[in-house]
Amino acid sequence: MRSVVTLLVLFLAFTAGAAQEDVGVVAFANSGAPAAQEPFLRGLAQLHNFEYPSAAKLFRAAQEIDPSFAMAYWGEAMTYTHPVWFQQDLSAAREVLARAPQAKTERENDYLRTLHVLYGEGTKNERDFKYADAMSALHAKYPDDVDATAFYALAILGTAHEGRDFATYMRAAALLEEVFPSHRNHPGVLHYLIHSYDDPAHAPLGMRAARLYGNVAPNAPHALHMTSHIFMAMGMWDEVIDANRRAINVDNQRLIAASKPTGACGHYDTWLHYGYLQRKRLDDARRSLDACREWAFAEKFVARGPMDTPKQRMIDYSGMVADYVAAGNALTAADKITIPKNVKAPGAEFTLAYAETLAAAQRGDAAAVNAAVVRLQSVEKDLNDEYTERNASNPAKRLRAEVMEKEADALQLIVSGKSAEALPILEAAAKVESTIPLEFGPPIVPKPAAELLGEQLVAAGRAADAAAAYRRVLERAPGRTIAVAGLQMAAKTAAAGGNAATAVVHEHQH
Repeated sequence: MRSVVTLLVLFLAFTAGAAQEDVGVVAFANSGAPAAQEPFLRGLAQLHNFEYPSAAKLFRAAQEIDPSFAMAYWGEAMTYTHPVWFQQDLSAAREVLARAPQAKTERENDYLRTLHVLYGEGTKNERDFKYADAMSALHAKYPDDVDATAFYALAILGTAHEGRDFATYMRAAALLEEVFPSHRNHPGVLHYLIHSYDDPAHAPLGMRAARLYGNVAPNAPHALHMTSHIFMAMGMWDEVIDANRRAINVDNQRLIAASKPTGACGHYDTWLHYGYLQRKRLDDARRSLDACREWAFAEKFVARGPMDTPKQRMIDYSGMVADYVAAGNALTAADKITIPKNVKAPGAEFTLAYAETLAAAQRGDAAAVNAAVVRLQSVEKDLNDEYTERNASNPAKRLRAEVMEKEADALQLIVSGKSAEALPILEAAAKVESTIPLEFGPPIVPKPAAELLGEQLVAAGRAADAAAAYRRVLERAPGRTIAVAGLQMAAKTAAAGGNAATAVVHEHQH
């Protein structure tokens, strides 16, 4: 009798999974009631897509249909950990586990036990490693369970607390590569492969998953966006633009259907804006920045989702402003370079002060540069508290701030006619920049220090050294438009033995 029931559950899981093609195809044998299969499997697919609020809602729906369905509680608890973002809502997860019923099968009990490790005793970093070990054991016990494999790979990625290290990421990739040929429509396999490979050195290996994922889960905005992680790392700007426009459109449709306001400040918007800048679609970039400003500074704040906060909007806006200025564009009178006093976001304030420094230097306004640097330094004192909020063991934010401050010091010297004195500072900044752990997305320092160094080396008549500096930029940011143009001009100038400093600097800034 048990074998008949098992076959029926497998059949129900497979057929219900096949119906989830708009968010990815999953099949997960379980003991839940037949009526609970559709929300559970859709929730599982959305969990793999990092569409966490949607997944949690679906898992709760499965619980309502079948209160004895232990895996529906497991799924909801899983939505409160975001491994590659190093976020966790421990109290919410523990509340779910406290009301979870006894599992009906050994396999389901094994899955639930891993969460008692993930949300058990110890610091988050300690629990992340213990959880990865627990998922290793689960994977070993059920080697044919693709979800166990995928979640084990994700758990490995979640142990990179100090930033990306290739050994950790390749361990995850190796697991996923084993199941990829037979699970090319599985959202978790595709998603986590992209995360394993979304750096300039490994991005070509992620192209297969990137080409598939958007079509596998076309109704999951994060899945559509994720493809651009590979495209960004390869400098494929048209694809970056298309992927994020699709993500924004689907997300807006979801918001409208839920009677929530759409907006123009968010993760997908910042990546779209950067893509526009790299393709020199400056009118589109300007409209994108203006729309974000209007949304971020709206008089009445209406949240679009649990991750949409006034602070996050300011972070998104400040990043777009900095990228816009770093691409050589001037700010307008309408652009806001300070944030409201009722919003505590020192990181955004620091980035806006940095953008203001760049903009003033491009104008050659020494007094404005000095004022902006004073503001930058005063804001920097408030950053340490913010660093502890998310993955404090990763040195990237502190190193980013150090590089940006060194650039600001150099710009003060440059606008005061002391460019030669600025060069050692920029060289030191570029050296620090090279130690920042690689992260997916636009450059962590909006104006890469090596790029600013390259511009000043050209101006100093050191075209060959400038070419080397630009190559360093392109190692971390392939296809970056200003660095590509700078390298071409510097290499040409070095080959000719001449000095086209004025022309090169002008081209870089415009």
